[in-house]
Amino acid sequence: MRFQKSFIKLDRKSAIDLARLDPESVLKGGHPRLIDEWQSVPELWDVVKRDLDDEYIFGKYLLTGSSTPVDKTDIFHNGAGRISMVRMRPMSLFESGDSSGTVSLSTLFDGGKVTTAHNDMRIERMAFLICRGGWPVSVIADEDIAIDITRNYYDGLFLFENSRNGFWRNKKPDVMRAIVRSYARNISSEATKSRIIEDVRQNVERSLDPKTFDDYKEALDDLFLLEDMEAWCPSIRSKTSIRSSPVRHLADPSLGAAALAVGKKDLLSDMETFGLFFEDLAVRDLRVYAAALGGEVRHYRDNTGLEVDAVIHLKDGRWGAIEIKTGGSENVEKACASLQRLSAKLEAKSDERKASFLMVLTAVGDSYTRADGIHVVPLSALKA
Repeated sequence: MRFQKSFIKLDRKSAIDLARLDPESVLKGGHPRLIDEWQSVPELWDVVKRDLDDEYIFGKYLLTGSSTPVDKTDIFHNGAGRISMVRMRPMSLFESGDSSGTVSLSTLFDGGKVTTAHNDMRIERMAFLICRGGWPVSVIADEDIAIDITRNYYDGLFLFENSRNGFWRNKKPDVMRAIVRSYARNISSEATKSRIIEDVRQNVERSLDPKTFDDYKEALDDLFLLEDMEAWCPSIRSKTSIRSSPVRHLADPSLGAAALAVGKKDLLSDMETFGLFFEDLAVRDLRVYAAALGGEVRHYRDNTGLEVDAVIHLKDGRWGAIEIKTGGSENVEKACASLQRLSAKLEAKSDERKASFLMVLTAVGDSYTRADGIHVVPLSALKA
């Protein structure tokens, strides 16, 4: 809305019916032309593509939409060379006002330092932020109702009986919910597909073969609920084998909390689970910040047992490695040891350039830089 010169919202039946009858009329207006909830009329994708074939103007249209799934059978062109995709994730802690933003990833990539600073985040507040998530309506709500808003959002994600698309009408909500619950139980882990399938089978008491699972997972990906983290594979000139298994993550940790019906008190009573959910929250924010810098977030693990939670890799080849911990001096020391091992391995046996920074990202605690140059930063102090 900040960029548009004209717009149309396809969120009413009358507007949708008119767009289906005369899709070319939707394109009429000043540019950039914003077409909101475009997925309600999927053929608009091809109409936009044809219009750009006739007169290509960069940024001519902005096609925005919610997580409502699009009927791909009505789209006949992938948009390559015409339409660029931007994934809009839930709000990061900096966007929701829960991070001070005193530490900038961009500054660290440019060789900047972390200034020692006190941070007021408490573990109880972080547990609440995990359960609340980064949904705009929840963010602006009072704390006592924010969790209810998030759970209501989650409950409404699996209602497809009135969908025009047979692919979605045939999806069983109980199976979809069971897969999300399994992801929540295996959050921030390298759980195999077979393990998740078995978990779902036990919970819904129905057979689920790998092909059917893949079909359901594609549907959940299209709903922007799941977002596995792929492995980072630097060009190491050694026989060290890089583990390529993805780490299981949700688009927002609040989805997992809602799926398992857990609240902040439940997380605080089980710090191991809290740590896994906090890692999911941290990965969400790192993905938001990395995307703003034109980068991506991956994980590292090899057959020697060396593991690092997140690596931000920019398009120009710069990279930074991050270990995610709840806090505490012992955990920080272990995290720093892993970061030092990775840095030494890459410097000794790889054409990969030296890390721009090494960081331990914590749930609570102050910001500072250790004598070995590793930064210790709470998530509530970070921004892009």
